Amino acid sequence: MAAKKEAQPKDENEEAEGGEQAAKPAGKRWLSLKVIVSVVVAVVGLGSLGGGAYYFLTNRSEAAPAAKVAPPVFFDMPDILVNLSSTGDRTQYLKVKVVLELPDEQMKAQIEPLMPRVMDMFQTYLRELRSTDLDGSAGLYRLKEELTRRVNAAIAPERINAVLFKEIVVQ
Repeated sequence: MAAKKEAQPKDENEEAEGGEQAAKPAGKRWLSLKVIVSVVVAVVGLGSLGGGAYYFLTNRSEAAPAAKVAPPVFFDMPDILVNLSSTGDRTQYLKVKVVLELPDEQMKAQIEPLMPRVMDMFQTYLRELRSTDLDGSAGLYRLKEELTRRVNAAIAPERINAVLFKEIVVQ
């Protein structure tokens, strides 16, 4: 029996060592499986990001040449000189050189017969302005927007892109 008792502890030790050895490979397998899965996820994620970037960058660069935009056409209007509305003794004058930005060349032929109407609208609006209405960039921006609105009203149903100032002098 002593031999059996001695043999049993050896077997238990061997089983315990064998269990640890069996547990280690399973743990190593689990660890290596985690590494492989995380590497695969990282590669798929980076591939998706790269593919998405390629798709968006190539589609935008191909779409730009497909939508060819014609350059705008500019139409010089005659110089405008008006006296501003004032409450004081001194009369102030406004001299404006304006250019109309047209969407295409055909608009020039359509606007020329309507130019007296456009000039009348400009004259009547500009004569009502005070010099304080033109102070700062905000005043000039409002003037530009109002003149654009008036030109579009005069040439309706056609539309211009913008009114551009070449020169503005308040004296």
